[in-house]
Amino acid sequence: MNEERLAFLKKDYVQGFPAAIGFEVDRAEYGIFETRLNIRSDHSQQDGFVHAGVIATMADHTAGYAAYTTVSEAFRILTIEFKINFFKPAVGKYIICRSKVVNNGKKIKVSESELFSLNENQEKLIAKAMVTLIAVPSSNLK
Repeated sequence: MNEERLAFLKKDYVQGFPAAIGFEVDRAEYGIFETRLNIRSDHSQQDGFVHAGVIATMADHTAGYAAYTTVSEAFRILTIEFKINFFKPAVGKYIICRSKVVNNGKKIKVSESELFSLNENQEKLIAKAMVTLIAVPSSNLK
């Protein structure tokens, strides 16, 4: 994967709903995508923790882009299914999501996302997701 493709993926990741939430890309390489969220008050649910929907969106979207690094520009990646476990409430300054492709089939791919809350340089694992994705030719989506 060349630098131009990586630059495209980093820019493509942050648009629409993910941009409104505030996701940022920290790292991208073949089979790996890492993102960050600066926690804002509007990410909270009724108890003051980051809403599970924000965390699930970050896990899914970042996992998808880890898979997206493994295909050419002739393909798009769509989620087929995902499962997430929440371990601790998300509090702190940031959430970091580290996703990697764990099964890189030609059409069906599986990525794993681990999400950490970060406060004063201390990371705590808050959730883990397994995401099943499909590579679809871009021409099929029009």
